[in-house]
Amino acid sequence: MSTHDTTVGFSPAVAAPQWGEQQLVGELRVGSVEAFNYLISVYHPPLFRFLSRVCRDREDAADVLQDVFLKVFRSAASFEGKSSLKTWLYQIALHEASNHRRWWRRHKSQETSIEEPDASGHTTWAERLADGKESPLALALRNEQRQRLQQWLAQVPEPFHTTLVLREIEGFSYDEIAEIEQVRVGTVKSRLLRGREMLRQQWLHNSAAEPGGLRSVEGHV
Repeated sequence: MSTHDTTVGFSPAVAAPQWGEQQLVGELRVGSVEAFNYLISVYHPPLFRFLSRVCRDREDAADVLQDVFLKVFRSAASFEGKSSLKTWLYQIALHEASNHRRWWRRHKSQETSIEEPDASGHTTWAERLADGKESPLALALRNEQRQRLQQWLAQVPEPFHTTLVLREIEGFSYDEIAEIEQVRVGTVKSRLLRGREMLRQQWLHNSAAEPGGLRSVEGHV
């Protein structure tokens, strides 16, 4: 399947109205196809980027995204609005990505080795402690270290990798991440601290191995 062909079976939302969240949710609950098409037009790009990072493979992300939209279409009537629509969608996306990973390990791991993650979809760096200043993420994404950061993030294991993506790239609050991952807020904070430290160690270890690399890193840590 093409990585761009992720809405097979769905009609494109051409000249869709600008709906508020409450109106959109109300229309989704009664099965409005127009509302569902609009939902796809709004959330397809960010969800695909998120799943590309979580699945670490764009082809897999395209497959999972179709499952996500199908599940949303089938379960929209039962959405109770206890969280925002966006948080609910990311919760479904993370759940489907986790199911996909479990299926792959169960059915495919003995057929062929899993390829190294495609680092091109990973674009984050996180500060160890928030201090109100410009973060190393913002600094690093503007210089030549970007590709290296993508590779180092890909080496952070789950669930720390996904938590970093949700916080540092997607911009969710601690409470929203807790809803998406279905864990306590304290667990989210713990995962962020550990994930940030893992990423920092990757940065320091790999940069120190390059001539002049550590000097450039020290300006961002």
